[in-house]
Amino acid sequence: MVLFTIFCPIVAAVLIMLGAPARKTALATSVLTFLAALFLFVSLDHDHADFQHVSSFSISPEWRLSFTTGVDGLSVIMVLLASIVTLAAVWFAGTIERHENAFYACLLFISGGAIGAFASIDLFFFYALIPTFLLIGIWGSGNRVAAAWKITIYLAIGSFILLLGLILLYQSFPLASRSFDIRVLQTAAGMGQISPDAQRHVYLLLLVGFGILISLFPFHTWAPEAYAAAPAPAAMLHAGVLKKFGLYGLLRLAIPMLPEGARHWATLLIVLLLGNIIYVGLVTIAQRRLDWMLGYSSVMHMGYIFLGIASFGVLGVTGAVVLMFAHGVSIALLFGIAGELRRRTATLAFDELGGLARVMPFAGLAFGLGVFAAIGLPGFANFAGEIMIFFGAFRNGWEIGRFHIFQIATVLALWGVVLSTVYMLRAYRKTFMGNIREQWQKLPDLRPALRVPVLLLVAALLCCGFFPQIFVRMVAPTFRTSLSANAGMQSCSHGAVRRQQTIGLGQEDIPPTFIKATASRQTRGHNDLATK
Repeated sequence: MVLFTIFCPIVAAVLIMLGAPARKTALATSVLTFLAALFLFVSLDHDHADFQHVSSFSISPEWRLSFTTGVDGLSVIMVLLASIVTLAAVWFAGTIERHENAFYACLLFISGGAIGAFASIDLFFFYALIPTFLLIGIWGSGNRVAAAWKITIYLAIGSFILLLGLILLYQSFPLASRSFDIRVLQTAAGMGQISPDAQRHVYLLLLVGFGILISLFPFHTWAPEAYAAAPAPAAMLHAGVLKKFGLYGLLRLAIPMLPEGARHWATLLIVLLLGNIIYVGLVTIAQRRLDWMLGYSSVMHMGYIFLGIASFGVLGVTGAVVLMFAHGVSIALLFGIAGELRRRTATLAFDELGGLARVMPFAGLAFGLGVFAAIGLPGFANFAGEIMIFFGAFRNGWEIGRFHIFQIATVLALWGVVLSTVYMLRAYRKTFMGNIREQWQKLPDLRPALRVPVLLLVAALLCCGFFPQIFVRMVAPTFRTSLSANAGMQSCSHGAVRRQQTIGLGQEDIPPTFIKATASRQTRGHNDLATK
């Protein structure tokens, strides 16, 4: 089923290039891919942290190269996100005036590459630079050629730095432990086979390489321009799915394999992510176009996810994964509706819009729900992810009587919620509220067919928002073992390491008073009580 989910979009893209009906084939493929991803999500045994539905095909035995796929709690959520956004993006695409087959083929190639990257267990990652370049350069708007070249150059540089980091990571293991299988590498790293110095060098390369792909400050300038120039389906896929590839790489490689490197560069990462939240947030407020505002807001929200990763605890990292899913769905919803507005009005400037909710009530309601999700309103998935990130980051490094850098970063990051509320609600007011111009009084609302992907995206946000424990139970086992071991090594001097390893939780999951009260009690009865 994992292989079907990966290759279904790729095979369909090839068939479309050979002359199959573009839109019908792409829609049918997207529905099948979504159903397959939903099956993987439902059938996953979330009590086990191991990869499931594993398939492996040998490519070169002498080089230990193989194509191995599988899913665990982390990857299955990313695969589900990619399938949902793909279905919505294809549905929103509609009729393409020129080169329709090539347009839909590019969308499906991006989808298949992203799903393959999320489901791969080997150090083989798929890069979607060429389809992204074509989508923006051919079907984009505005200064599309410059935007296409800019995003290609940035992502190519980031990919090259990332490749150097992956090679150095592979070389950092002893010869007997070297493998392209992520499971083997994680086991070897857990046994301490990567020296602290090597971890610091590898982590910095991975952080810079993945950071460029994610638009980490100050490598963020390509993202808003690319999203503003890209057609709506391409912006939905790139901002909603492809940008999560870099975050997924940090969670999959840096967190379990390079704990010393993550601690060493934690201060640098905090400074950079605050640039995403505070600086980019202020820049977002200054925007005067809806597409540019959404582009900058997407960059800004990456800072919250980086904060969860930097917290290096089960609670914060789990919140980062939940927010990755939530942001991917919510930004896809907002870009999709913005694309429909551009198609009807030929402009997204705030000064030229206003009052559109009078003639487009469904679009106004759907965009409002996307705005509420983006600003972290309770009941939406974004709130669940952000609240876990804030609590997880604030409790990291806490010392009685004074603030640690993580507490300072959390307090500053909370102001980002205020900034996002300001620019999101203002954009909603300028676009859909107020007086309507005469030329917009006969605009049609979203047709019934387009309401299906909108309802799908809104349902995903609400389901994850009301039942976040479903995602938490899937993600937590993936990180609990490695983060508990790392937290135990760090807190050995406090006498609580054995207790943490016994109940299988990270330090942030245990209240400090509980640790103090039980650290000196090692009887079996108390251990059983703690486990319960």
